[in-house]
Formats: sequence, structure tokens, C-alpha cells
Amino acid sequence: MSLQRLLLLEDDPAIARTVAYALEREGFAVDHVLLVREAEARLAQVRHGYALAILDVGLPDGSGLDLCRDLRRGATAGQPAPAADNRALPIVMLTARGEELDRVLGLELGADDYITKPFSPRELCARVRSLLRRAALSHMPVTPGTSAFDCDDAGQRVRYAGVELPLTRLELGLLSILLRTPGRIWSRDALLDAVWGQDADSADRTVDTHIKTLRAKLREACGDVELIVTHRGLGYAIDLSRLPAP
Repeated sequence: MSLQRLLLLEDDPAIARTVAYALEREGFAVDHVLLVREAEARLAQVRHGYALAILDVGLPDGSGLDLCRDLRRGATAGQPAPAADNRALPIVMLTARGEELDRVLGLELGADDYITKPFSPRELCARVRSLLRRAALSHMPVTPGTSAFDCDDAGQRVRYAGVELPLTRLELGLLSILLRTPGRIWSRDALLDAVWGQDADSADRTVDTHIKTLRAKLREACGDVELIVTHRGLGYAIDLSRLPAP
């Protein structure tokens, strides 16, 4: 079984050695590069793509934020078409900047997580594993019978009956997980881990709040049908049998 390969873009050799060592001890293969242009070349060349990328922000020849934005658009500057589609590649931003504005900008550009230096290598490894679990869930095949919904993972959107739903990033994550396992009851903790990952600010009420807004948008799209079912003391599931006949 081949190791999951990660791309690390970091221009500080000491930090790069620490991160690579921690990840390799966890069983990952790590490709370390110092410059944005080197990262772009690796992303274009690796045949089966990377499992995840860790990108520093301030680099000698640019910014990891710009690379993140380009990856989400499906292209990188000055490079040929990549060997693999990287638009849905899980991305962790690794930076010395701790201001909320920088964190928000990274997330708005498409980053999945944001870790500020100095950091714990153990925490970084935990977040990487969490993101990889979420990525695996998002690529589970949709169960037959869910054809009314079209999940576009690369484009980060879901359509119902051909109409794109106006979902936030977290609502999209919740719906994508539920659609891939219709009928399965997800506890709040499991949804937190699958969608929010290691975000310490999240709690059970966070899940309930986003389920509430997601339900409202689904009712509007699906003719007031209540698709998401609450199982008291257990969690949430989606019941696609309630959809109106086409």
C-alpha cells in the first residue's frame, strides 16, 4: 500500500524539517519545496496528485495564499495543465500571521484550515488526519437514488433538480456528508469532526445552528419537504424517500 503523499511549501528549513519529520513518523510521504514556483511545478508533475498541501504564506517569490486561490480556480500561473485535478485538494495554511483578517482571507480563498506559528507538530498532524478523513468522506460515491442532487466536489457546490443551492461552505459540507450516506444517523460529534475538523471553537450548538439554516434552504428548494430528520439523543440523518416524485 503506497503512502499518502503531502506537499509542504515552507521556506524556513528548521520548520520544514520539524514538520516533515512529524508527518513522516505518522506514515506520510512528504515532498518539501522552498518556493511557490517549485510547488507549482510539483503539482503539475505528480501523476496521481497529492493527498494534501501545507502552504506557508510569506515566501521569497510570492504567497501561499495566491497559490491556494489558483488551485481552487483549477490552474497555476505559468504551468501546463496539471497531471491531476487539484481543485478539491485539502489545503492547510501555515503562517506566522495571527490576525483574524489574514485567517479569514485564507479561508475565503479556499483553504481548509489555518495554523499559526509557533505551533505543535502533534496538533498539525491531528489536523492533517482530520482533513484527510473529511476528504475521504466527500469522495464517497453517492448512493443510488440521490440523482435529484448533483454534488460537484471540485466546484464546491450542490444542485437540486439542476438549480444550484445557495449554501455556505459549512452547509455544503454538512449536506455533502449526509447525501453520501442517506439514512445513516450522524452524531453531532461525528459531524463536527467530518465538517469542522479540529476547530476548537465549534460545539454541538454550532452543528444545530447550521442544520437549521440548511433545512430552511432545502425546504425552499424542495417544496417545503423536511429532508433532514432529527433522531433524539442520536443525531441527524437525511431521508431522501421524502423527496417528491420527479
